[in-house]
Amino acid sequence: QVQLVESGGGLVQPGGSLRLSCAASGSIFSINLMGWFRQAPGKQRELVARITSGGTTVYVDSVKGRFTISRDNAKNTVYLQMNSLKPDDTAVYTCNMYQRGNNYWGQGIQVAVSS
Repeated sequence: QVQLVESGGGLVQPGGSLRLSCAASGSIFSINLMGWFRQAPGKQRELVARITSGGTTVYVDSVKGRFTISRDNAKNTVYLQMNSLKPDDTAVYTCNMYQRGNNYWGQGIQVAVSS
């Protein structure tokens, strides 16, 4: 089993920044995908960014150039640096790990962008 614990959410003004962290524990293998999904009220959950254990990244178009995903494999932690935040980025952000055919999810963390 894998446990994922997120931190770093909150309320920020438009144009501001936040950094989300997700620490994984349990049965972690060296090859996996880690990423962040988000779900805004009334919308479907979408993939925001994903990173392989080798460091290859993928972003949804709406966050390219503003968000950066990174990971520290020694700490089994993935980060999402979010800059130039917009009200449309308001959502519950959830950490995800995919390894050996299994998906694991964090509890979700609220990010609110508002003046």
